[in-house]
Amino acid sequence: MFKGKANILLIYTGGTIGMIKDFKTGALKAFDFKTLLEKIPELKLIDCNIATVSLERPIDSSNMSPEYWIQIAEIIESKYDAFDGFVVLHGSDTMSYTASALSFMLENLSKPVIFTGSQLPIGDLRTDAKENLITSIQVASLQQDGLPMVKEVCLYFEYKLYRANRTTKLNAEHFQAFASFNYPELAESGVHLKINQSHLLQPDRDKTLSVFKNLDANITIIKLFPGITETVIRSVLGTKNIKAVILETYGSGNCTTESWFLDILKTYINKGVFIINITQCLGGRVMMGQYETSSALEKLGIISGKDMTTEAAVGKLMYLLGKNISTNSFLREYERPLRGELS
Repeated sequence: MFKGKANILLIYTGGTIGMIKDFKTGALKAFDFKTLLEKIPELKLIDCNIATVSLERPIDSSNMSPEYWIQIAEIIESKYDAFDGFVVLHGSDTMSYTASALSFMLENLSKPVIFTGSQLPIGDLRTDAKENLITSIQVASLQQDGLPMVKEVCLYFEYKLYRANRTTKLNAEHFQAFASFNYPELAESGVHLKINQSHLLQPDRDKTLSVFKNLDANITIIKLFPGITETVIRSVLGTKNIKAVILETYGSGNCTTESWFLDILKTYINKGVFIINITQCLGGRVMMGQYETSSALEKLGIISGKDMTTEAAVGKLMYLLGKNISTNSFLREYERPLRGELS
């Protein structure tokens, strides 16, 4: 590859962005990324070199799992020294989960990993795929003083670059499918590409990339609703091998104060199950103790998820459980920012 230009690796995992219409049959088929520059000649205008790689079996993102997260991380690990940035093409449905998990798995990351996708296939007349792909590659290739400008896992969609572990998918039909309610966008694409440098992570470049792969998926999510029964709570918390539960509560971390509910939580906390308090609201944060209905959770030792998204809470749980650290270390690590995922 030519010296002086950024080298970008495009990683295709599957999803709508990788589909193109067969004009003979009208059916959608997988796009051949080896002919990427032929199909999207605008990419030649970006001052970088682009290589492509695909999962052996690209998947619909609804089938995404920690096993695939490890495959993506291993591709980045094996190509890390040869490339200046990475763009991961991924189905939008679970993109925030994957991107959040990768932000924890890629320890000491100091290069851009940009996730993107689209709502319409790349071959569709009205597709959003081209703009998302072109700008993601451009962001990944940005350099300052010979070093990558972006040094974290991000998600780019519909003219905005977000910190990946701050995002959630909020619309299944609009091009503006993602949002980051508790952290400002890192960049915005318009007539000019505006980078908000003060919002970017600044990792220690002297540390070597390390990929953590021992994720522990023995977790679950309970979304509270008025009328949830004791039987349901006991059944979920009593699931074999469950090590942690994300409790999606109301407002700023509030829940019912019924004695049966609090007694069940206390029982399982005493058994060593970690329970994380995450708000159901898209914006705002958990503030246990602000109201009487959350003070009880604080007294029980429920862990505050603060202003984390559910997607980030899931990835962080699997990551920290996999480290098999002490209870005190787990409590300390979960409530502090590791990759800018909470304020």
